Amino acid sequence: MEQSCGRDVSVFWACGVTASRPSSAANPLAFSHSPGCMFLTDIPDCSPPPAPPPPSDGARRPSTGPDGELTPLCFLISHNPLWYSLASKSAVTRIRQLEAIIGEDPGQTRMCRCREVLLTQIQVQLLRDRTSHLTRLMAHLDHRHGNHAAVAREAGDNGDGQESRGHDTAPSWMKLCAEAAIPLVTFEDSGPDSALRFLCHHGDPSKPRYDHLVAIERSGRAADGNYYNMRGVNIKHLVDPVDDLFTAAQEIPGITTTGIGDGGNELGMGKLKEKVEALMPNGSLIACDVSADYAVTAGVSNWGGYAVACGLHLLHTCSSHQRYLKKGLGHTTLQEQIQDWTANLPSVDKEEAVLSTLVSFGIRSGKTGHLAMEVDGLTFHPTHSDIITRLLEVTLGSTNHRPG
Repeated sequence: MEQSCGRDVSVFWACGVTASRPSSAANPLAFSHSPGCMFLTDIPDCSPPPAPPPPSDGARRPSTGPDGELTPLCFLISHNPLWYSLASKSAVTRIRQLEAIIGEDPGQTRMCRCREVLLTQIQVQLLRDRTSHLTRLMAHLDHRHGNHAAVAREAGDNGDGQESRGHDTAPSWMKLCAEAAIPLVTFEDSGPDSALRFLCHHGDPSKPRYDHLVAIERSGRAADGNYYNMRGVNIKHLVDPVDDLFTAAQEIPGITTTGIGDGGNELGMGKLKEKVEALMPNGSLIACDVSADYAVTAGVSNWGGYAVACGLHLLHTCSSHQRYLKKGLGHTTLQEQIQDWTANLPSVDKEEAVLSTLVSFGIRSGKTGHLAMEVDGLTFHPTHSDIITRLLEVTLGSTNHRPG
């Protein structure tokens, strides 16, 4: 044991022999191999494996080279509290591919793209058990952008065993949630403590109801207190002040927030406010002033929701990340559970059906106002269907066994 002084922390080598010393130490433990403590590292073993003898029967031996599925990578999630996570090299590579796909900009929104945010956000959300989703930006009186991505995200959370709730008041959105068996609750601003009481049991910050909030294409409050669409039109009279939930969450230990958007006026994009003001048309007017812990940007907000759902699937099926979550203990994931997770991924058929339902309710494309099978002025076929197909190819690794 090293002598600690000041704020130093005692460190014990990861060996079962030291188990009695850590358990009796008065100082906090940095790491140790003892009951309930698992030592993990992403430092690779650089020593080359011994060359196998040549096969005598001419059969090909399995490769002994590094396996991306088994090679762990370590990521800093948070500085305060200090928090790291592990994922396999293969899963990390695929999540980065997802981020590249949703970063494409066929609609020329010019929104800034932030690398590595998706990877961190997914790991944080997977460590959370109670996630709430806020959606629906009112560009027109009936605007479909963001709704079906939220349904896909909610279904992904429910399929992954996480408690998930949606928040909105639009009848069409409520019907979609009912059909997807998603619990739906509403937030009403009835006083200065409304957000705190909504987020926490009896308004007690030590007893939060949720530990992660996700806003997909939800209109965000600008610096002047108004809400603007991308054309600079004030839509404050159409928007509920759910920004208060994100603002209150910043003061509640244990609750983190994510904003998903494509234009900079969405809730949570205050994290990127300077870039929005510099890059986006009307940026200084429309930029959201409310920040999120994680801001996921995409060519279309729906794609960001799809990518998060796909990324959660990748980490749920990542052996390195699952060992990390279970602290090296517990049973391996059953094939039936993996099939259930796969079935809850977004698919072309499901997203087309959701969009068709929205059109039947008179919900219009946010960018053009057209009552058609399009989102943000981009037709579902081929643009959106192609993005969904490519996300699934990255996630599942082949064109087989696609979710229906």
